[in-house]
Amino acid sequence: MVSTATPPATPSPELLRRFDIAGPRYTSYPTADRFVEAFDDADYGRVLEQTLGAPGRLATLSLYVHIPFCESLCYYCACNKIITKHHSRGTLYLEYLAKELALHTATMGHKQSLGQLHLGGGSPTFLSDAELAGLMQLLRHNFRFTPKAEIAIEVDPRTVTVARLQTLADLGFNRLSFGVQDFDPDVQVAIHRVQSTQQVFDLVHAARERGLQSINIDLIYGLPKQTLASMERTLAKVIELRPDRIALYAYAHLPQRFKPQRRIHAEDLPDGSTKVAMLAHALEVLVGAGYVYVGMDHFALPDDALAVAKRQGRLHRNFQGYSTRPDCDLIALGVSSIGRIGNTYSQNAKTLEDYYALLDQGRFPVVRGLALSRDAMLRRTVIMALMCQGAVEFEVVSSAWMIDFAGYFAAELRALQALAQAGLVNLDAQGIRVSDTGWFFVRAIAMVFDSYLQEDLSRERFSRIV
Repeated sequence: MVSTATPPATPSPELLRRFDIAGPRYTSYPTADRFVEAFDDADYGRVLEQTLGAPGRLATLSLYVHIPFCESLCYYCACNKIITKHHSRGTLYLEYLAKELALHTATMGHKQSLGQLHLGGGSPTFLSDAELAGLMQLLRHNFRFTPKAEIAIEVDPRTVTVARLQTLADLGFNRLSFGVQDFDPDVQVAIHRVQSTQQVFDLVHAARERGLQSINIDLIYGLPKQTLASMERTLAKVIELRPDRIALYAYAHLPQRFKPQRRIHAEDLPDGSTKVAMLAHALEVLVGAGYVYVGMDHFALPDDALAVAKRQGRLHRNFQGYSTRPDCDLIALGVSSIGRIGNTYSQNAKTLEDYYALLDQGRFPVVRGLALSRDAMLRRTVIMALMCQGAVEFEVVSSAWMIDFAGYFAAELRALQALAQAGLVNLDAQGIRVSDTGWFFVRAIAMVFDSYLQEDLSRERFSRIV
């Protein structure tokens, strides 16, 4: 019972306004804000040994490596980053990444099978070509990359030349994500991220010429100085560029939590109705241009692996967003990075000082995490099925978890009635199906099954979902 159709029409501004509520992005369930310090490096080491160090283990891994450095500050950014022009800091950081990796291989063994690698940041392209080559050599020495491994890197267009793109291709990267955010010059100045349209176009064309399999463009709506007219111009350029994938995120202005955002003047931000109009127009333009709305801010061309996976019901979701790869254990290296091993989550120290200090003591730099309860694992199954396959079959879940779905989730099914009346889901005796319109609001649907949200009436910790 998989929802596979491309949405024939985009939701109305009225519906977008109705569901413009605060909520999590669900790169995991439970979400990272629920991690606890009671889960520490010792717990992580035991889980790593018991799960990945088991004799005869053949499952394929995913790997995330966080590179926190950026040369300049983008005012909108809420990522864990370190602003510096001293590239020697990257050299030292790589030495500690090697220490962290050595702790892993000593526990789980060398040459585990690796099907997915993602370098995120910060700006991974802050590293020099030689440093990137050294990092890839280190990873290939310690892991066995599968023949069709997805090897992705986030790219700041301001730090990359056409020659560097060739280096990335030579190193085996086959997926690039360019951080564009907006093409409008006034918006770029307001967010302190100036890059020319021609520069981005040249890089994307050069990447294609070098055989890179998939190119993603990141965009943000709701930024300072953005207007509906400026957003239309940016979208027109994106359609002309025609990347394989597009990630369209809502800007969450939380200056009390993220210090860089205090440099953004609140009066420069579009109001709520304008922001909703921007989203409504973007959805209409992108779907009208032939992009498939994958869900949760992501679009892909119909022949892209992400769109194909959605049609075939093979989508998965992890801390890097939607993935075509089967659900698997995720090792995370680097400061603040988040991983998942077995039925546990873990997060590394958020500062370089703490990260380095723990590694100097010969300890994993994990400072918090979570071991999932049976209820959390069950709810994760339901939430991920909704967000990835767009459907939940009651009998399948009931049999797998030895529950009566209708009884166990009676309150949730009652709450879904309002969403069914709004046309977001279809409910019957067999299960739940996300409607074509409902894909645009799949976060709101998933939130119904989030027991933490039901217990926590205050949602100020989250940005709005529209």
